[in-house]
Amino acid sequence: MFKYRIVAVSAVLALACGGQKPPADETARDLSLAPAESVAALSDQPQPGTAGQAGQQPTANKAAPSAPSSKPAAPRAMAPVAGEGTVLTLAANDTLTSRHNKRGETVTATLVSDVRDANGRTVIPAGAVFVGTISDLAPAEHPGGEGRMMLTFNQVEFGGNTYPIEARTDSIATHMKGRGITGGDAAKVGAATAVGAAAGAIIGKNAKGAVIGGAVGAAAGVGIAAATRDIDILLDAGAPIQLVLTAPFTATR
Repeated sequence: MFKYRIVAVSAVLALACGGQKPPADETARDLSLAPAESVAALSDQPQPGTAGQAGQQPTANKAAPSAPSSKPAAPRAMAPVAGEGTVLTLAANDTLTSRHNKRGETVTATLVSDVRDANGRTVIPAGAVFVGTISDLAPAEHPGGEGRMMLTFNQVEFGGNTYPIEARTDSIATHMKGRGITGGDAAKVGAATAVGAAAGAIIGKNAKGAVIGGAVGAAAGVGIAAATRDIDILLDAGAPIQLVLTAPFTATR
């Protein structure tokens, strides 16, 4: 037994000197059996951050819904404005005369053409109706004189709405018209004729003098009637009326 041990030691030394490893001892092998397969249920859930492991498809990142963009509202366009000094041409809707009309009566006139702002936008459309009053009215005080007619407009109507307006009347196409011989004028002529006839009869002391005196008296009577009859101021329907704005106008409610 001892002899075998010496031989084994010598063999080991020989191998060591030759750079070779001794063969593994069969008795040194791990003869333990592999662990039996576990029958416990395995957890196949991926660990956090291990997406993309075998058997699983990587989940695409979904972009969070973006908040609706809030664009500032477009500025509201300002309503067109007719500036102070704008000229408006109207047409009278009715005939007005100092013989039949009176102060304070309501009058109307229609706008002839569109009133536009500096950008060409319509401020007041043609056909708009202007409403006002007769602020002054009087016939001529004597033949050859001028009567007075003044109209004041303070409202305009269009599009189903009524708007206040500030304007002065710049011109009115009026004309003068005599009333002719009225009943009162005829009485004046008759009285003058009678006086003239009586005077002619006294002066001429005959019928011929009365006739001549009557003719003279009649002529005088006509002169009296002409000197005392009224001369009316008249504005025909459709005649032009010109207004000038004294304050800016815009159709806002």
